[in-house]
This record gives sequence, C-alpha cells and structure tokens, in this order.
Amino acid sequence: MKIAVEGCCHGELDKIYETIAYIESQDNIKVDILLICGDFQSVRNKDDLRCMAVPSKYARMNTFYKYYSGEKKAPLLTIFIGGNHEASNYLQELPYGGWVAPNIYYMGYAGVININGIRIGGISGIFKGRDFNRGHFEHPPYDRDTIRSVYHVRNLEVFRFKQLSQPLDIMLSHDWPRGVYNYGDAEGLVRKKQFFREEVESDTLGSPPLEELLYKLKPAHWFSAHLHVKFAALVQHKPEVEGGTDTKLTKFLALDKCLPKRQFLQICDLPHKRDSPFKLELDPEWLCILKSTDHLLSLKYNPCYLPGPGSSERWDYKVSEEEIKQMKEDFSEDFTLPENFKMIVPVYNALTPKAKCPPPMVMINPQTTLLCEMLNITDPNTLLSGRQGSLDFDLASVPLSDSCQDDQEDDSIDLSDENSDLITSITDTSSLSTDLNTTADDDSFNRSLEETKETNSETQIFSGMNLSSSSSVSEEKWYDKAQPINERECTEESDEKELSSNDETGSPKRCLNQENGNGSDVKKPGVKKFKRRNQAVYAADDNDETS
Repeated sequence: MKIAVEGCCHGELDKIYETIAYIESQDNIKVDILLICGDFQSVRNKDDLRCMAVPSKYARMNTFYKYYSGEKKAPLLTIFIGGNHEASNYLQELPYGGWVAPNIYYMGYAGVININGIRIGGISGIFKGRDFNRGHFEHPPYDRDTIRSVYHVRNLEVFRFKQLSQPLDIMLSHDWPRGVYNYGDAEGLVRKKQFFREEVESDTLGSPPLEELLYKLKPAHWFSAHLHVKFAALVQHKPEVEGGTDTKLTKFLALDKCLPKRQFLQICDLPHKRDSPFKLELDPEWLCILKSTDHLLSLKYNPCYLPGPGSSERWDYKVSEEEIKQMKEDFSEDFTLPENFKMIVPVYNALTPKAKCPPPMVMINPQTTLLCEMLNITDPNTLLSGRQGSLDFDLASVPLSDSCQDDQEDDSIDLSDENSDLITSITDTSSLSTDLNTTADDDSFNRSLEETKETNSETQIFSGMNLSSSSSVSEEKWYDKAQPINERECTEESDEKELSSNDETGSPKRCLNQENGNGSDVKKPGVKKFKRRNQAVYAADDNDETS
C-alpha cells in the first residue's frame, strides 16, 4: 500500500493534494492514504481562528472550510494527529477521534486504527512538563494560557499507550521522541539547525514521554514533524529477553512543513492485506483500553497522578483475550468506522466574510456521543458543558454572534489563496519523495538516512489496488445499536469552578494569539530578532511563535 506522509500541514491541504497528484503522474503510481503529523489547522470559520495559537501573520482561513462544507472532497483518505497550531475548539469535540470532514479523519488525543492489516497509532500535541499530569480541564472560550495548554500531551494518553500488547506498524506524533537523533546523523541535524546544538548535546531535545513509548511500543515506523526539518534515524531496540538475539527496528522519519523546495512529503510502501476491502476500522484492543481506563479520566486543573507498580489500586490494564472477545461481540465483529460526519457549525463564506459566526463554546459532537454510548465511557464535553450528549443535532440551533466582526485583527488576516505556484516552482521532485520500501532490505532506508538525491525510476512500481468495497457485511452495524449512555455528572461544585474559564464575563478574550495585550507584535527597533524554534517549542514560557 502506498502511503504519503506529510510533516506539518499548516492548513495547506490543497497544496499537499496537488503535490501528491504531481508525484502520482510523474512516477505512475497511486497513493492510497495520506498521513499528516500535526498542525493540520481544521479552521471552519473565523471564530476557529481565535482558538488557534498562532501569531497573527499566520492566522489564515486557508481552504479546510471548503472540505468541511462539502465544496471540495479529499481525493484520498487523510488521517492526521493534532500539533501545537490547531483549531483546538473543533478537535476537542472529538477526544477519541472522528471525521472532521468527509474522508478526513482525526485520531483524537490518542488512538489506534486499522487499515487493511496496517495498524496505526497516533498521539496529538506536544510535551510540556508543567501540564503533563493535569486533566483535560481546558475548554472554549480559551484564555491566554489555556489556548496553549489545551494542546499539551497528558499522562493519561501515554498511560493508555503503555497498555498495548499487539505491535504497531506506524506511530504518528508531532513531537520527536527525546534522543531519537542519537540514532541518525545528529551532527548533520545541528548543521542544518544550529540552535538545536545545545539541546542535542545535553540530550534534552524532544519529548521524554514519547521516548518511553518508542522503547516500549517498538513500532516498525515512527513519523513526526514539528521541528521543520527532514531527519531519518534507525533505532535498534534491545532484545526483550536478556541474552536474546530477536531485536526489533524502528524506522524514524521527521519531515518539514509544506513550502516550496522543502522536504515535507514522503511516499512509503507497506505490505497490507490485499484480499480485504479498503476500509478504516477501529482497533478492538484500543477500545478495550479506553473502556477499562475511563475512570482515570480527569477534567481538573490540579495534577492527577496515575497508578503504577506498588500502587494499592490496579495499574496494569493489559487487555485479555476475554475482553477482546467481548468487544468483538459488542461490535458484531465489524469495527468499520461509519461515515457519519455532520456539520454542526456554520462554515466560512468567502463571499460574505463579515457574516455572523458562532462564538467559541463547548460543543457535543454526535460522533463522540455514538462511540461513548457504545463503550459506555465518558464524553468530556458533556461534563464540561453540563449537558447530556444527543445524537440529534440541529445546525440552526447553534447560537450566532457578531464577535467575528468586532475584532480589529480581522483586517490583518490574509484570506487570499497564496503560493498557488507551489507545484510549478518545484524542480527537484526527489526532495519530495524518496521511496521507503519496507518489503525490501534496509538499504532503501539507509539511502534516506544519507539524504541521497536519486530518482525513483528504479523503484518497484506498486501494482495498483482495487479500492472499492463490495464485500458483504452484517445487516446490523454496531453504530445502529448503540444504547443511551448512563448520565454522568460533575461530582462537586468546586470541580465546576475549576473547569470554568478564567474570563469571568464568559466571552472570548480578544487577541488570544498575541503574546502582548495590544493586538500587535512588539519589536525593538534596531535589534535583529533571532528565532530559536526549539526554545519556542520547549521553553518554560511556551512562546509558540514558530510557524
């Protein structure tokens, strides 16, 4: 199966799809799936921009809203995780994953899915130590702090991944696992990005929790983005049994952001089940973990420490065969994801840019409600909003406001379709696609390690796959028989206070994506501003100015 992997998307869906189409025509191949490693920016309207932590010069509508409205449809199945520049209010509607638009699937805070025998795991966000042990307390409207902390990885998602026993073919993360550069050309990395040197030498660049997952899960492939540079590494894991010779390898690859002349896209070829229809499925082991660890979910600001060895409560949630069997019975052994995307907010219209749009608020998405009913687990948004989830949604019932008209920042937002010459400006297609063929030996991967510029003319051409789904399925789908979930309530009044916004008026604060409070970037005259992207990502002040 041909899989395209993209680094940081930054809302450039059209350009990415155009680039894939260009590679397909040049190399006479067919790409089946697109994986995006964060900074997707699923912006539906202008108020979504106010929920995205980016400097004002990067706050653009781009074109995702056209895919959300149905004006356009993704030409291939697109799967993504969240990064640190997202329309967080929308992604929070889907904490366990779901369709953000037809044929575009978000993996949630963390998740595992299956596509024709290829098992893909993904974890959204970036690491920040001060928020790691807190609950998912953030909700729109965000303030200056929560608009950034909302995308910080939490210990619950890492804990859940540690319960996996079955192997992963692919792991997606926005952050890099800490120390992964030690398995590649670290010196070449710091030559490209000199401001990484201090952290590489002190072995502090990257995410410590992802480092643990790398050695715990040992996935065959790990793809990341975030640092805006292409970097490959080959991680050889220690034998699981002391003195054993059975070692596993993880092929790590980080990619750049979508810009001309940048190495932002990689085409990989992975073996798959050719005798089954092409479809996206939930993972039964992951569903069992979600269900068994539901009581560990916290929505509090205060730290919540999870059980571990020596704890008086259960800390090992490895899934048993009996649990898998029961989950298969509950789903009638059909884990196919229903195509149940539904618009629940008005979409941006370029012809009427000053039209009303809904204020940022907690929304209950019917996709999340359905899964929570089936698994009998908590939808965080029902607690945050104080409402019970419902499968019946009426777009006309969403309250509208004029808030998108009275922000002075609107005039500075560039809504034009720029960089339309991306494809015509590309002269070196080898910088876009270096084949990573897992069916061959490791020499093909070593070529990526060495950053060679060879063309793909000698690469074995994918023989094409029938993507039509014609196999018979059971008459009753799991998503047709979901039962109403038991009503859950916040336990204490003090919890509700902790979950409330710091804005006492209840209205969204203006200029949320500015580091200063006057709605403009402050620059000292005569002083050259030197951006240190790694500090912008990992420094304590969380100054996320990287694009």
